[in-house]
Amino acid sequence: MKTNSAPPPAEMLELLEPTMLRGLERHLSAATEWFPHEYVPYEVGRNYVDEPWEETDSALGIVSRTALEVNLLTEDNLPYCHLALWGIFGRGGVWGEWVRRWTAEEGRHAIVLRDYLTVTRGLDPVVLERGRMDQVSRGYYPDGNGGSRALDPLDGVVYTTLQELATRIAHRNTGTFTQDPVIEKLTARIATDENLHYVFYRELGKAALEIAPSEMMLAINRQVTGFAMPGLDIPEFKQKAIEIAKAGIYDLRIHHDEVVLPVLFTHWKIDKVTGLSDEAEQARSDEDRPQDVEALGSAQLLGLRHGEPDADQHDDADRDVDEEGPVPGGVGGQPAADQGPEGRHAAD
Repeated sequence: MKTNSAPPPAEMLELLEPTMLRGLERHLSAATEWFPHEYVPYEVGRNYVDEPWEETDSALGIVSRTALEVNLLTEDNLPYCHLALWGIFGRGGVWGEWVRRWTAEEGRHAIVLRDYLTVTRGLDPVVLERGRMDQVSRGYYPDGNGGSRALDPLDGVVYTTLQELATRIAHRNTGTFTQDPVIEKLTARIATDENLHYVFYRELGKAALEIAPSEMMLAINRQVTGFAMPGLDIPEFKQKAIEIAKAGIYDLRIHHDEVVLPVLFTHWKIDKVTGLSDEAEQARSDEDRPQDVEALGSAQLLGLRHGEPDADQHDDADRDVDEEGPVPGGVGGQPAADQGPEGRHAAD
């Protein structure tokens, strides 16, 4: 019987450091400087003291408002995600350098979304601020296995890979759905950052599978079946998620076909990994089951369960064609090539 023999967390970080250094260098060379104020049409702004917000002020549809609000409140959870990465990767050396850089880049996302929605009166600013206070006062702290264990480096790499890709797609699809050129440009800019972050973590995951294949496979199983976005604790999240899913912005099928499949089979090639322990083989067989989003456990990321709205209720024409798309052929099929650092299709 084969058993697991993963290095302890500190040693795992040391073994991953060469890949991490290459990833950081790649990231810094690919990332471009940008400024939130350049994406906000300040010329349309009006004084809220003299003219309090009214429902008729917003040019956005109900679903567009809901999606942008959820995206913003998810970004507002940044302090807790920062603390989680601090705990997983540590504060020192190159790992600390990455966490600080990631946090600085992520901070712009909430800034530009809130400034845009406030200046254009897209959403009631009082509701936005109360939502921010509630979200940050409670916070969502990513952990492992439904909260029963702290994230170790392997769980952390898997979770951040899935989360960054999911966030990239959600932002891009939100912008496309609004059919507002300014919002599309803004959300595409955010998605470009998210894509760079996703590529960084994804490459760490590749290296981790070579170093500790069995433990990494178990981490993949835990995180895929227990995955939840940072917005899960937003008040009325389930209702909002159903609206978003019905509109085809983000649903269980998108999560399965455009996040889980490309990461696990196109990039990490978990079906090709050898030398697994018996427990890890069982974990892999769980991922090799037929494409049932409920079996993969991704339902909880939207607060949804079997029988509630999913991607079958949206028109595929609403999808962002620039994102990864599913390719027929079962779980072992080859989904479309991933996007490169700047968010367009490229071989990484």
